[in-house]
Amino acid sequence: MNHERILIIDDDCWLAESMVQWLEDLGFSASCVSNAAQGRQLLKSQSYDLLLVDVCLDGEDGLSFLRSAQKLAPQTPVLMITGYGGPDSAVEAIGAGAFDLLTKPIIDQELLTTIRRALDQKRISEENQRLKQELDKKSGLENILSYDPRMLRIFDVIDSVADTRATVLITGENGTGKSMIARAIHRRSSRQNKPFVEVACGALPDNLLESELFGHTAGAFTGATGNKIGKFKHADTGTIFLDEIGTATAALQIKLLRVLQEFQFEPLGGNDTCTVDTRCILA
Repeated sequence: MNHERILIIDDDCWLAESMVQWLEDLGFSASCVSNAAQGRQLLKSQSYDLLLVDVCLDGEDGLSFLRSAQKLAPQTPVLMITGYGGPDSAVEAIGAGAFDLLTKPIIDQELLTTIRRALDQKRISEENQRLKQELDKKSGLENILSYDPRMLRIFDVIDSVADTRATVLITGENGTGKSMIARAIHRRSSRQNKPFVEVACGALPDNLLESELFGHTAGAFTGATGNKIGKFKHADTGTIFLDEIGTATAALQIKLLRVLQEFQFEPLGGNDTCTVDTRCILA
């Protein structure tokens, strides 16, 4: 018994209803609407495995609906049907993204064969995507590729912490890819489309690191002629990676601890408290 859902969009109601009955008898779940507007509305609220669309719809060209369907349901194949088919029509329909174009009167076996080809291709595409995601998860993250059991354990740890708000400490020798691990955690998290800000703490003098992280107000120190937004603020809603944070002074680390616990800080020389939603990764 098939479970694939098929939507027919054809203003020839008798033909559409006949096709629905025929498909239901074959074990598919089928339904029909008579115009493109109804089809769009259904695609916004429901999912289908295949669309059968007449090229000539009442009030709208079927190819125009095809373009809409590709945006609303990009993974769903579209089989076009026409009563005026020719080589040019087929080329145009397939060029626009249709799986195939069939000409009325439709032969049952030809239609069934084409439907099965379209559904098989959809299943293969989905399986390939699933296997690719599984392979990516098992063998690599972003630009990191490894089959070594030790690295696979690291990948598992990355996946387990990525979508939490917990602060992460990455340890390792220089050159072992701590920055890449931090980026992988960010890109596996729900913050992946938000800012990722990296600060090389060891490359900054103590008197500049606080200003770099938290910003400063005008007059906070000699040369501070204006207000400056710090890296924590730039990384708001995203992730900040503080490399070589161990080089920071004890006083600065105390201020950093407050940010990690309360998500609040004051810019250097300022009294106004800033609140941020910044995930912190340290190394």
